[in-house]
Amino acid sequence: MKIKLCSVPVDSQDNAQAFYTGVLGFEVKNDIPIGEHRWLTVVSPDAPDEVELLLEPTEFPAAKTYQSALLEAGIPWTGFAVSDVRAEYARLVEQGVVFTGEPVDAGGTTIVVFHDTCGNLIQLYQV
Repeated sequence: MKIKLCSVPVDSQDNAQAFYTGVLGFEVKNDIPIGEHRWLTVVSPDAPDEVELLLEPTEFPAAKTYQSALLEAGIPWTGFAVSDVRAEYARLVEQGVVFTGEPVDAGGTTIVVFHDTCGNLIQLYQV
């Protein structure tokens, strides 16, 4: 068994695609029309055949409620591993990404959290 797909709820697939590709640097793997939405996945350019991130519309009311609750509580929806949190933080700040604070050491792991412009907090971490 292997994790191959995970999802993040987004309030706009178009905005999410622009942010996750144009700002974060992921690449579109699938963009398949499904009714009024799309099966829209992105991958890391360093691992295009590994885990896909589904940018999933928040049409299901419970998903929107859960997304809002996590955001209000300051809890990241998910986390992305990076080799240098401080360098990634600096790069993203230059691109206008809004962070909740600066990188901090959390017992051997450095973390920082940002807003993804689509209703979520996302954590970057470096072990």
